[in-house]
Amino acid sequence: MSDPPPPQEPTGGRMTLVEHLSELRRRLIISMIAIACGFVVCWVFYPQILDFLVAPYCEVVPPDAEGLDAPGSCRLLVLDPLEPFSVRVSLAGYGGMALAMPVLLWQAWRFITPGLYARERRHSAAFVLLASLLFAGGVALAFWTIPRALGFLAEIGGDDLVSFFSPRRYLSFVVKMALAFGLAFEFPIVLMFGQIAGIIPTRTLQRIRPWAIVGIVVVAAVITPTGDPFTLLILSGPMYAFYELSILFGVLRQRRREREEAAELAPAPVEPSPSEGS
Repeated sequence: MSDPPPPQEPTGGRMTLVEHLSELRRRLIISMIAIACGFVVCWVFYPQILDFLVAPYCEVVPPDAEGLDAPGSCRLLVLDPLEPFSVRVSLAGYGGMALAMPVLLWQAWRFITPGLYARERRHSAAFVLLASLLFAGGVALAFWTIPRALGFLAEIGGDDLVSFFSPRRYLSFVVKMALAFGLAFEFPIVLMFGQIAGIIPTRTLQRIRPWAIVGIVVVAAVITPTGDPFTLLILSGPMYAFYELSILFGVLRQRRREREEAAELAPAPVEPSPSEGS
């Protein structure tokens, strides 16, 4: 009797600890090179980027303002001689990471794919592309929200308060808003990947839906730097929509798997013999 065939390995391959560390180092080097290239680009185009980031502040300047906040000349107040240099370095660093985000996501995904099933690795490019688009969409929504959040924060203190923002604090606020929205928009990627990997069952997501709504609101309140109800609503709304879309993704995926399993278990059609056909 012949020996039975060896069982097939479900993962993409096994790696030793040294191989894992070597692979991690290679991925980190590529990521650092991508960030460095993005840093140089943002350093060169710093004036244009700064004008773009200050534009939300210009939208909330009152029409009768004078001095630093005069319409058309809404500038930031520098109180430290070293602040312009530190602001340029920080802006180039954050911008470099934003430009390198597709590369960073791709390197992170390629690092974890050796431990996935072959059917899960097929979606690598689609997941990285979707994650990049969602992150960009979250940043775009953040920039749409910033003027309204600034207007709310400026008005809530009363007419006796005049707002003069320093570059460091204002850009920190903008970066926190963009990062909060960008990371929040990665929420469906985490849920879909968890369902594909079998970590998060779809039925569990359906069962904890009421608690998920509360959790989404709490998370949105924690990660947004403003804490105003408008920003909270703008962020928690898409996050809950992503939650429902992730459940729909899991349901459709389960139905497709059931159809494939039914097709595999169905008996093959019996072809008529030549004697029967004559």
